[in-house]
Amino acid sequence: MTTQISILTEIPEDLHQSLRHYLDQHPSWDQDQVFTAALSFFLLHGAHSPRPHLTDTPDPAAAKAYLETLFHT
Repeated sequence: MTTQISILTEIPEDLHQSLRHYLDQHPSWDQDQVFTAALSFFLLHGAHSPRPHLTDTPDPAAAKAYLETLFHT
């Protein structure tokens, strides 16, 4: 079982409107899944990594979260 952590954050209104539009068009997704997929995708690709020597090796935890979110496992 994966432990879930709740995050409260503020996002720009334009981004929120885009999120609402996406969720309206994809009823099988929810806000938590979108944020999990987006964050894990960002981390998977090593964006702005403080450890540049590791950017060629994806973080296994980020990869797992990304795939589980995409395939709803």
